[in-house]
Amino acid sequence: MRDIDVTGLILAGGQGRRMGGRDKGLECFAGRPLVDHVYARLVGQVAEVLISANRNLETYRTYADRIVSDPESGFQGPLMGIYTGLRAATTPWLLVVPCDMPALPDNLLVRLAAGVGEHDIAVVHDGERLHPVVALLRTNLANALRAALSSGERKVGRWYAGHAWVPVDFSESREAFANLNTEDDKRRLEAHLHEEKRP
Repeated sequence: MRDIDVTGLILAGGQGRRMGGRDKGLECFAGRPLVDHVYARLVGQVAEVLISANRNLETYRTYADRIVSDPESGFQGPLMGIYTGLRAATTPWLLVVPCDMPALPDNLLVRLAAGVGEHDIAVVHDGERLHPVVALLRTNLANALRAALSSGERKVGRWYAGHAWVPVDFSESREAFANLNTEDDKRRLEAHLHEEKRP
């Protein structure tokens, strides 16, 4: 699998409820918006970087090749964002990541591509749990996902379970998949990354 076969999708379309309704992707982390850190992890590895966003679209354009928004209003959740990305991608594969993981591994795509095999979906497992919104998916799943959404499905993991999917072990990089839902989460990861950089 080559980078030209993969589109990157950053999910930034949520309500940010655990951050008081603030737009999580634009929250500052180590001096830059979270989404900027995530974009830097994808650019150069994929053919195009999309951001799924439902507000602050002009701001997000700085950090993406294209912005895509949910076809339905009301913050429908990450599964709707994934569908929007699958539909918009012009490559056979879509690499999905959330906007609040600024320390994603540099080899994320390489590892997922190596692990997917004949499956349709590869999902990161950090040794303790799955991260359903860090995944590599075939874009020809768009129609199947549209049907699932139309039937009321909104759970990412439950939709994956109906397809050929495989977990990919990233247990040695568990900290890279920490979700930043609170100010304390951000401070902890900033401190951890600062320690890692010390000689």
